[in-house]
Amino acid sequence: MRGIHLPLLLLVTAFTVFTHAKQNAIRNRRSIELSSAQKLITDNRLPNDIEPTSYILDLRPDFEASTFTGKIRMNLTWKAESKIIELHSHYELQIDESNVKVRLLTDTESLSQAKLVDIRRTDRLPKRPVFQVYLKEPLKNGTKCELEINFNGHIYEQAEGLFKGSYTNENGVKVTYMATQNRPNNARKIFPCFDEPSFKVPYTVSISRPSNYSTIFNSQVVSTEKLENKTDYVIDYFKTTTPLSTFAFGFIISQLKKVNATPTALAKPTINVWARKDLHGDLVDIYEKVSITLKSIQNYWNIDFPLDELNLVAAPGLSTVKPIDNLGLILFKESDLVNQGYYLIAQELIYQWLGTWITPYWWTDAHVNKAIAGFLAASTANEIDNGKEFDGKWPMTVLYSIYYEFSKRYPHSRITAMKQETTCSKTELVLRMLNYTLGADTFKNGLRKLFQKEECKDVFMSDDVWKYLTQQAQADKSLPEDVTVNEIAASWITKDRLPVVSVERDYAANTAVVAQRVYLRERPHDVPEQDKMLWWIPLILITQDNLNFNNFKPHLWMKKTRDIILTNLPTEDKFIIVNPEEIGPFPVNYDTRNWNLLASFLQSNEGRKQIPTYTRAKLLHDAWNLAYAGDLSFATAFNMTLFMKYERDHLVWNPVFTFIDHIGRHIDMSNVHKKFEIYVRMLLTPLYEELGPVPQEHEEKWKDNLRSLAKTFLCRAGYKPCIEEAQIAYHKWMDSENPNEGNPVSNQFICPVFKWGTTEEWEFGLQRVINFPPSRKPSERTYLLKTLAGCPISKEKIERLLNITILQENGNFTENDLFLIFSMLSGGSSGYTTLFNFLQENWDQIKKNFKDKTNLWDNLISSSTGVFTTQEGYDMVSNLYAKHQGEFGSADHIIEKSLKNIKEETKWSDANLPVIEKWLDDYLKTVNVKDQKFL
Repeated sequence: MRGIHLPLLLLVTAFTVFTHAKQNAIRNRRSIELSSAQKLITDNRLPNDIEPTSYILDLRPDFEASTFTGKIRMNLTWKAESKIIELHSHYELQIDESNVKVRLLTDTESLSQAKLVDIRRTDRLPKRPVFQVYLKEPLKNGTKCELEINFNGHIYEQAEGLFKGSYTNENGVKVTYMATQNRPNNARKIFPCFDEPSFKVPYTVSISRPSNYSTIFNSQVVSTEKLENKTDYVIDYFKTTTPLSTFAFGFIISQLKKVNATPTALAKPTINVWARKDLHGDLVDIYEKVSITLKSIQNYWNIDFPLDELNLVAAPGLSTVKPIDNLGLILFKESDLVNQGYYLIAQELIYQWLGTWITPYWWTDAHVNKAIAGFLAASTANEIDNGKEFDGKWPMTVLYSIYYEFSKRYPHSRITAMKQETTCSKTELVLRMLNYTLGADTFKNGLRKLFQKEECKDVFMSDDVWKYLTQQAQADKSLPEDVTVNEIAASWITKDRLPVVSVERDYAANTAVVAQRVYLRERPHDVPEQDKMLWWIPLILITQDNLNFNNFKPHLWMKKTRDIILTNLPTEDKFIIVNPEEIGPFPVNYDTRNWNLLASFLQSNEGRKQIPTYTRAKLLHDAWNLAYAGDLSFATAFNMTLFMKYERDHLVWNPVFTFIDHIGRHIDMSNVHKKFEIYVRMLLTPLYEELGPVPQEHEEKWKDNLRSLAKTFLCRAGYKPCIEEAQIAYHKWMDSENPNEGNPVSNQFICPVFKWGTTEEWEFGLQRVINFPPSRKPSERTYLLKTLAGCPISKEKIERLLNITILQENGNFTENDLFLIFSMLSGGSSGYTTLFNFLQENWDQIKKNFKDKTNLWDNLISSSTGVFTTQEGYDMVSNLYAKHQGEFGSADHIIEKSLKNIKEETKWSDANLPVIEKWLDDYLKTVNVKDQKFL
């Protein structure tokens, strides 16, 4: 390997001393501790007594053997007296421990004259990816040394560390490539290092490759030489990088070719896009798309892209969920680059500034980093294409799912990965709230300070974001002097909950009491310490006599207070709206009179025009969810749907389908359900018939999506034209010569046929599952089985499936199939009632068959007993429990839990079903319900 001359070594060292002085100061500061982020990465933090200042790294991959060898020389500086050097090294990385060297560096001696430091021993910590070098004598604060390590490792098949991928080129030949995926802490699988985001150092790198391949790295190639011991390989020497975190270090060795560039308006950086040759035609517009996106982001940050070159790679067969982002090098799935949208590209480009160049200090801070990137990427994409990419649904789709998740008794079902994603999404929504309430310019200028302040030039903590936003907001007088953004943000980010705000008006005094508490939708509402939870909540107020939806300045802030008084409200005949446009991530409840004023106003054409789309959607969404949670009368919630007969905006309709599904499932065992289905038909039929059964030429995408949703729910309710269309399509499959070869029927037609069709049609589907050929995609069989179990309302069809799979133990069905069947049957009363009765009638045989299948038995008990919602259901489950007391085994606690849950749901049904039924009775008296189009 080439040596490094002393002047360069000293230059690199001097260049990083100042950087690490700042980093060390930042390492001693505290950030908001995100409770959900602390387990993001289980890792061993390294001590602060020694820090790297530069890496000189040589890597020699071997394509044929799927292995690599390497040597690293790292410059280290002692920050405190120590005789132990600790760094990260993965268990599978082999270190030549007998040749580890430590050289003492001075300003006067050359590297060849550097004195070797005596090593007592080296060690690997058991079950920890840490390598230790024990010195004979401790070295003092300020000492500089070079640590040299030789190592070798293997190349992975999955995308982590150094991994291999392959594809078939335009000539039909299989081609292999190698690439790195070091995020979050996989660099230790490639070379020994200080694998934490705050350790940022320059790299001087050389990488070997086959001579007919090329290597793209974080920096540009300086020179290339032939390898003496391997004639078909060469080695590239790269320009020393800017300081990098280990996760931002990356390269790809491939035969991918650069897509011909089209002229762009950007002078810097040079943009290169790489892909397999036969994909180039699909990427003709990529340079312009990247250029437009990059220019928009540069304008936002008010700072040029930090590098001279940016490489985007369409990596064939890339299996990662998200792109692999390295500084100056981003690996995308091919479909992501071919995609017409801007969001993903914008997000990855934002990460180049904030995430790789300006780096989160630790992974708890990465949540804020990711949230900023998500929020700004969505804003950038919306600005470029006027919201076409999201079809106007951002951020409502994210927001509604967050509402559902955080209103559960146990958010995330205790799944860590889900918790991380929802925490990031919530933080993104908090940033959106701050952008509105502080003002877009204040928010933008506050974020820009991350790039301007010296102490954050290389790494930042989440506190820095809030600090600079506070400084800017106070300078712009958009935040009171005694308020900090840190306080506001912490109240939202550190809780796995969201608030609900209630507004109770005093119409005589023109005032209102505004109160906050934890938003709980799932019963029972027995969350521990909920009384202690309080948020900083911006109260943005709209009144009917001043419908200005462009003023986002808070009327008041609820400063972590339980309640507050609003004064000077309009007269009793005028409504008010709090939190319009869903500025803050919280639902709002009102007194009945205010809700009814809103419902009446929305039923007039003029009224609907004056209230923006997002606010109409919010009012509808809040009313139904609050009713479902038991905080609002269902009569009031149903009143809020009356304007939907005139509504045609898909953004307002989207939550309606969720409500129909939630309420329908909850009440479908009751007598009220049939009346509810008539209401659904009356609601959806005019919309569907106006849209028409087929898409029109050049029709907007949202119309087809809305048509599809309306059709799905009408089919579910027995809409004859839909059922007939589905059966015609299905019979083409039934009449085909070899139906096992493939399914020519669109998925949208399968469920209506299995629900409303004949037993013969359902049986045909069952035989296709039984005789499913291995040559076809397993996902097709899975979908067919899901609909066979989940769609029928006929108990005969369900019993037939259960007889074959459980009693007869047909060998064509696996245990996973049974889990799937149980899950689908629990989705509706026909399914879980039939499953319950089947269990009750065949108890002894099922117990015998499931004797050694504990997980399956537990799942069966849960699916057959846990979904009832009425007293009748409670009595059925209670009688089963009493009859077979002591026989449930591992599922004993499951049925006990089912009984507790059913009791809660029974309370809900007893309180709400009479209200729902009365409203439906009153409503159905006013409309003509005779309709021959329904079964």
